[in-house]
Amino acid sequence: MGLTSEQRAEIDAQRMDRAETRRACVPALEEVLYEPIAVLDHGFVRVIDYMGDDGAIVQAARVSYGKGTRRVQDDAGLINYLMRHRHTTPFEMCEIKYHVKLPIFVARQWIRHRTANVNEYSARYSILDKEYYIPAPDQLAAQSRSNRQGRGAVLEGDEASHVLEMLRDDAERCYADYERMLNEDREGNSVDAGRAGLARELARMNLTLNTYTQWYWKIDLHNLLHFLSLRADPHAQYEIRVYADAMLETLKRWVPITFDAFMNHRMGGVLLSAGALEVIKGMVAGEPVTQHESGLNKREWRELMAVLDREG
Repeated sequence: MGLTSEQRAEIDAQRMDRAETRRACVPALEEVLYEPIAVLDHGFVRVIDYMGDDGAIVQAARVSYGKGTRRVQDDAGLINYLMRHRHTTPFEMCEIKYHVKLPIFVARQWIRHRTANVNEYSARYSILDKEYYIPAPDQLAAQSRSNRQGRGAVLEGDEASHVLEMLRDDAERCYADYERMLNEDREGNSVDAGRAGLARELARMNLTLNTYTQWYWKIDLHNLLHFLSLRADPHAQYEIRVYADAMLETLKRWVPITFDAFMNHRMGGVLLSAGALEVIKGMVAGEPVTQHESGLNKREWRELMAVLDREG
């Protein structure tokens, strides 16, 4: 994980600081506050700040000002009800802010979720670190033959070695050219006093998409759950899925009741179409149901049979 000694010292100082507050604090999340969770070869996710907890969701749903005689199981029952029936507003009352270090191509996929506040490291203002993502051998796969945005068999032997070599060589060469075009080091010192460097906003365009960038990413809990439902899914691209998996761990610490409800009703549940529901009703009644008679197309039928763990 790419942390400089200065960054490590800053994190240690943040974790040593203490503040008295009347706001809700979650001890399990406080334990890892500011601490980076390693992702990929140089990336990380770390929680910088948060607002609210499971109680804030319940409070918003009931529009109440005190806990009274409520029990924890009452809160769990309400949160599960809200999750099950997709009542989203109470979950919007909680927010969390992450600091994320990630490859540029992952960031461009991630930014498609337009429901967060984002501030990214500026390569117009600063020089990007010489860090780039190289896949682990078990993630170096060929293009899937059945899915245009998926992976197939893992490359092996000389073919895999050649691809890894190209990825490293391209990234090294492009970064070396980036430095030559800038004609300055990260401290802003000129390398060749007799030559003017290219503007940073132009020099950056030569960098490969596996170069690492960083951003602060703040989002409310409802939209975070939507992000995780898509990006922590087994069908998501591996390089963004591992970030979502790390964030799931922070979610479990932050709002454990919501986490359990989310894993049960969203990650472990299935949304059925009206046609699929009619198929299941017919099966429960013992009626023979075929794809042709169901009104579902072949893909819908295959997906339903996979959910039911039945032969298509």
